[in-house]
Amino acid sequence: MTFKEFIMEARERKASDIHLTVGAPTVIRVNGELQPFGNLSDTVVNRTILSILTADQEKYLTEGHDLDFSFELDNGARQRVNVFRQSGRLACTIRLLNSSIPTLEELKLPQVLTTLAQKKRGLILVTGPTGSGKSTTLSAMIDYINNNRACHIITIEDPVEYRYTPQKATIHQREIGKDIDTFSNALRSALREDPDVILVGEMRDYETISLAMTAAETGHLVLATLHTSSAAQTIDRIIDACPAHAQEQVRAQLANMIQGVIAQNLVPTADKQGRVAALEIMLGTDAIKNLIRTNKIPQIESTMQSSSRQGMCTINDSLVKYYKRGVISYETAMEYCTDKTEMEKALSTASGF
Repeated sequence: MTFKEFIMEARERKASDIHLTVGAPTVIRVNGELQPFGNLSDTVVNRTILSILTADQEKYLTEGHDLDFSFELDNGARQRVNVFRQSGRLACTIRLLNSSIPTLEELKLPQVLTTLAQKKRGLILVTGPTGSGKSTTLSAMIDYINNNRACHIITIEDPVEYRYTPQKATIHQREIGKDIDTFSNALRSALREDPDVILVGEMRDYETISLAMTAAETGHLVLATLHTSSAAQTIDRIIDACPAHAQEQVRAQLANMIQGVIAQNLVPTADKQGRVAALEIMLGTDAIKNLIRTNKIPQIESTMQSSSRQGMCTINDSLVKYYKRGVISYETAMEYCTDKTEMEKALSTASGF
């Protein structure tokens, strides 16, 4: 089996990731669960991993560094790769990306995300744990803008995951480590490159956060990701990442520019045949902005619960909706909820008990 055939076989089995490890079985992740994949010898695994590296990457790896990069097969299928050593042996994780960028409609995401993508300025954050579909949601929003607005989009990614085909928009995609050294330097340069929309792959540190907020504050639409599990936690994380002397200013900036936070997680369906995105959506309404400005972050969730008509919802709201429709099981709703007592009440009501 060639490497291309190996990748395509994993794709046919609807895998999201492949784990190749010298000295361990090869496994793939399907619907969030690991399962065996093939019976490759250590020699084949070692050769396969090295075959996808350039000479410079192999040298960098032997110097004791990990590698993050993406590659594309000749049929257009793209993969994101992390190569590392464990117990002195080579290993790699390959994320199988969608060969085409799905639309917001194909992802069955609520209309409010389309509304957010139509904004001309401000900050939109898509958050969630690793493997929760953040990149896919963001790419769908960026491609919506690409197809509907004549503007200049700059993406700053590590690595570049989806390749966009310019439609109405002009798009420049910059990769950390290849086109520029850091997110903060890329953002600093972006502000001098006449952008309308900036995608920041991840807001990792205070400098990146500060520059992203400056960009949003000066009339650009900035979309970014964070590894947080709720809207309130996202606001706290941004503020806590800043030095104590700057936190009041950051709080005021956030209150002025936040357009929305989409926190998502992929949860298994009741038939175990797939996963659906459970979403928490916070919009930058006057009420939400006032809570951020006055440091009343714990009250954000209750405000979201009472603002469903505006398009907001909590993760628990999303889980209850799926349970009522028979999409997910009772056990799944309980496992992924944020408040088990409240969830038990909501599910009992939904069941008619």
